[in-house]
Amino acid sequence: MTEIIMAAVCVAVVGLVIGIFLGIAGKKFAVEVDERETAILGVLPGANCGGCGYAGCAANAHAIVEGVAKVDSCPVGGADCAAKIAEIMGQTVTNEEPKAAFVKCSGTCDKAKNQMNYTGQMDCKFLSQVQGGGPKACIFGCLGGGTCVRVCQFDAIHVIDGVAQVDPEKCVSCGQCIANCPRHLIELKPKSNKYAVACSSKEKGKQVMEVCAAGCIGCGICEKTCKFDAIHVVDNIAQIDYDKCKNCGMCAMKCPKKVIHRLDGQPIPQPKAPAPKAAASGQ
Repeated sequence: MTEIIMAAVCVAVVGLVIGIFLGIAGKKFAVEVDERETAILGVLPGANCGGCGYAGCAANAHAIVEGVAKVDSCPVGGADCAAKIAEIMGQTVTNEEPKAAFVKCSGTCDKAKNQMNYTGQMDCKFLSQVQGGGPKACIFGCLGGGTCVRVCQFDAIHVIDGVAQVDPEKCVSCGQCIANCPRHLIELKPKSNKYAVACSSKEKGKQVMEVCAAGCIGCGICEKTCKFDAIHVVDNIAQIDYDKCKNCGMCAMKCPKKVIHRLDGQPIPQPKAPAPKAAASGQ
């Protein structure tokens, strides 16, 4: 019995000594954390999506406190989150215009031609390595493998009829779909810009038509139609200058291939029918 008691006492003493040592070491070697960093981490949405350019929300909070990242660097949190972080940091924030991703491709299954019958793994990164660049004949178009769908944490993008399409109401502009698209077909565009060219082909019109019925043929009709010098054909594809664009929709209305889409999903305005001429009265 005495030996058991002595053993218990020894264990208790050793535990007490180790506890005291760890307590002292913890205080001596503790890394001080700025209270603002903890407060900012509590404000951030906790998505850890990487859209801010950092490994996660904790890394973003640390970068904000260090002055490396801006108070509005979290695209998921939006304006409300940025305002709260700015208050914690004692700064002011100018609200940036909300953005949404847009896929620059119109090559749906009924419009884009296939060059092979493919039955393998459906992943865009894998498909881009297949000989010939995948099943679709257009080497610039959406592969439809759904890689962007799988990396989106907000259910904002889906492959519909062979082409990835973004729901701008759900998109938080985190940029994960952009980073993971092997063909770099996805861009962030301000939601106030209503129109975008849904094609990425750099081929000339004849080559485009051979592989896709919905590709930009570089005809220049949009360029001639625009009254604000806001759209030009560069490298065989129409490109919009959003600093000049007035969202009038004339380019989309006149495009013969209908590759200029509205970002908000609303129908493109149609030209008004000319008013009938009044009959001349007899004299």
